[in-house]
Amino acid sequence: FAVNGFLRVATALDIGLSTKCVVIPKEMGMCHKIGYSEMRLPNLMGHTSMAEVIQKSTTWQHLAHTDCHPHVRTFLCSLFAPICLDTFIHPCRSMCVAVRDSCAPVLLCHGHPWPASLDCDRFPGDEDMCLAPLTKDHKYLHKVVPKPTCQTCPAVEEFFTHKRVLEVFCDSNFAVKVKLSKKRTALEDQEYNIECQVEFITQGSLLPYETQSMIHQWLLINEKCIERMTPTHRPMVYLLVGNIEEGIILVKQVYRWQRKDSQLTLATQKWRYHKCL
Repeated sequence: FAVNGFLRVATALDIGLSTKCVVIPKEMGMCHKIGYSEMRLPNLMGHTSMAEVIQKSTTWQHLAHTDCHPHVRTFLCSLFAPICLDTFIHPCRSMCVAVRDSCAPVLLCHGHPWPASLDCDRFPGDEDMCLAPLTKDHKYLHKVVPKPTCQTCPAVEEFFTHKRVLEVFCDSNFAVKVKLSKKRTALEDQEYNIECQVEFITQGSLLPYETQSMIHQWLLINEKCIERMTPTHRPMVYLLVGNIEEGIILVKQVYRWQRKDSQLTLATQKWRYHKCL
């Protein structure tokens, strides 16, 4: 979405002739399709070369992909790839606080604390010219979907009967079939292909695509689980089963779905007619 919708007008800092406009590089996927294609260099993080921008933004690209907050990409790109205007437009302090409160737990899950370089006190108040979050009314326009959280990875189960799986289904809200594989990237960086397919849902409030989206986000947040489930570049298929408790998604069982094993297929077929005790 275009940045213009976030601007609050007041005073701003003149950047003069000390910076230049450059095309946002292809390696910074998080800053593509955000409403502009050129950025200022040096940026607001003090990075002076494109090589430095790409290197320092890599960790943050993973965070952006988790969609831990609706404005996470806008916030990060305003700093790493600021829009090419006559003035530097900082994110407002309120945007920083909103993104930090939602995304700091995800960063911590990946082993990183919220950095001092993104201390929200360094950003201007909403009365200044800055990128502000959308109005509070905005959240009421969208359905509130349960949130994934950082959790201990369940052990992968490879030996089970369809009857035991049906018992687990009876105590669960969702079961999603997931196909995972490692991407081969130019940079020595771990990236994954994730395909989700809803096998069944027992709760009535969520649509299949919403459950797919939740599980996709859960996998990105709990990236250590993906690492464990993708030891090679060969695609692996799993069934993730879990509950939604107080608006939080918890995956409690992970089943390895192997072609030669018909127990999961049998369980998902029988589930349609199964009566829980």
